[in-house]
Amino acid sequence: MRTNDEILSDARMLYDLLSQAEELPGPAEMVLAMGGSDLGVADTAAEAFFQREASWLICTGGYGKDTAGVLPQPEAALYARRCAALGVPEDRIIVEDRSTNCGENLRFARQLLTERDILPRTGVIACKPYLARRAWATAAKQWPELRWGVACQQIGLEEYLRQRQDPQEVLHLMVGDLQRLRRYAGSFQVPVTVPEPVWEACLRLAADGYDRFVIR
Repeated sequence: MRTNDEILSDARMLYDLLSQAEELPGPAEMVLAMGGSDLGVADTAAEAFFQREASWLICTGGYGKDTAGVLPQPEAALYARRCAALGVPEDRIIVEDRSTNCGENLRFARQLLTERDILPRTGVIACKPYLARRAWATAAKQWPELRWGVACQQIGLEEYLRQRQDPQEVLHLMVGDLQRLRRYAGSFQVPVTVPEPVWEACLRLAADGYDRFVIR
């Protein structure tokens, strides 16, 4: 039986890699809020919209693996309401509420913009911290015409876990996300190097039981 300190040490290795955010200097034409259980992402998206002088804010997300049966409305609808409350003009918000994973977030958002003849060249993804690397890798593969950056809450793992109602859920999600970062490299996402010590930490956490979202 491993100690909590050992588990936290491994979780920190995953978090440090997964939360590496790609920078995009200067303004961005749009902000894409990546749906999920962390509703604070809407605040990040609204802040990025104003800071980057964006023209559009796309709120994406239906019900994903961690929100189905949990949220009262699709992720995108909740995000959009919060962004409007924070001052983002409603006619600048586009809602995509069908997607269930990162790839669909990007593909369905792209379809909506194309239908409206909106063809941005730069974009910023707003997401939860430990989705930063995977979100960028997915966007770079699914929507390569754009130059992408990532905006996320700048926060350490321990503090982030204290903010969450179910910190154990975060560990389950990080293990699943790291597996997908490696498994989908070159297919749904551009390849991202996962150092062997980080992968070994992921395997240990899965063996500890944090494997709810692992692809069998």
